[in-house]
Amino acid sequence: QVQLVESGGGLVQAGGSLRLSCSASGSSFSILAMGWYRQAPGKQRELVARITSDGSTNYADSVKGRFSISRDNGKNTAYLQMNSLKPEDTAVYYCNSVVLRGLVGYDYWGQGTQVTVSA
Repeated sequence: QVQLVESGGGLVQAGGSLRLSCSASGSSFSILAMGWYRQAPGKQRELVARITSDGSTNYADSVKGRFSISRDNGKNTAYLQMNSLKPEDTAVYYCNSVVLRGLVGYDYWGQGTQVTVSA
């Protein structure tokens, strides 16, 4: 089993910044990819940003140039730096990790952290 613990959400004014962290813990696993998804009220969950084990990244078009994802492999932690936040970025942000345990891949989710951007 792998646990994901998120932190860093909160309330910020438009134009401000927040940094989300997601730490993975457990035993006998290797991380293939980590990412952040978000879900606003009444909307489907969507990919925000993702980073693979080799450092490749991809972003939703709506956050390109404003958000940056990074990871510390030694700490099994991923970070999402969010700058120039807009009210439409308001959502619950979920950390996701795809891990390899033995020869089997597993998909894990964090509990979610609320990000609220006021106009």
